[in-house]
Amino acid sequence: MKKQSKTSLILISLLTLILLAISLFPFYYMVVQSFMPWNAVDKQLFSTEFTLRSYEHLLNQGGGSNRSMWVRALANSLLVSTPTAIISVFCGLWVGYSVTKLKKFKGKKLILNTLLFQMFFPTIILLVPRYMIARPLANTYSGMIIPLSISIWANYMYINYFKTIPDALIESAEIEGASHFKIIRTIALPIAKSVTTIVFLSIFMQRWGELMWDMLIAPSIDMQTLNVLISTQFKPMGAFPGPMYAASVILTLPIIILFLAFSKYFKEGISFMLK
Repeated sequence: MKKQSKTSLILISLLTLILLAISLFPFYYMVVQSFMPWNAVDKQLFSTEFTLRSYEHLLNQGGGSNRSMWVRALANSLLVSTPTAIISVFCGLWVGYSVTKLKKFKGKKLILNTLLFQMFFPTIILLVPRYMIARPLANTYSGMIIPLSISIWANYMYINYFKTIPDALIESAEIEGASHFKIIRTIALPIAKSVTTIVFLSIFMQRWGELMWDMLIAPSIDMQTLNVLISTQFKPMGAFPGPMYAASVILTLPIIILFLAFSKYFKEGISFMLK
């Protein structure tokens, strides 16, 4: 039995490592190819020679105008991703608190059923009606932020989390005269720090990687996000894949920085989701 258990453990560990390697290989390939000499890009998996030529070409081709284009796209991505995540957190926090802790709030079941109903439909189905509604906001930050700011997943995350908070804690604050806004600010938000972190990071990453909506609602060059800019550069840079790998690395850097900065709360939020 012991030999069988050891063999099973070895096989499971080996399979886990293989699956991990498969999932990480695209990231490894992207980073390595971005530092490869141009004559070796997409031809080698390993290289003893590394160069910054792809990054230099990406930022310097076209002079200052090209650099400003990439800086503007990076700024646009930050300017739409951050507010979208913040609004999603605020709305999810308020919906979760209202549905679970406001005893006089009517229509709880209707809200829950409506949220659940919307989750059955792919997001792509709403793309056209969403665009027709938001068309007056085309080529504006409002048009890029507001339509994507309500997250059904974020609402459910907060609803499930607030169900674990004792009602007595909220009732004691109400007895002391605290308003619901004060309870959310001083009690609910600090308690839900781990969930708030994972919701913010998840919505930020989702919005950061958005491509189709940005191409539809903000076709102007000045409003291009980093994703849109990279997609439009594939054709002119088709003969130079190295800079495209470099651009992809730059695109992933903010996500990596955010994860490293809030990894503690991210892990706590993940553990709550798995309960």
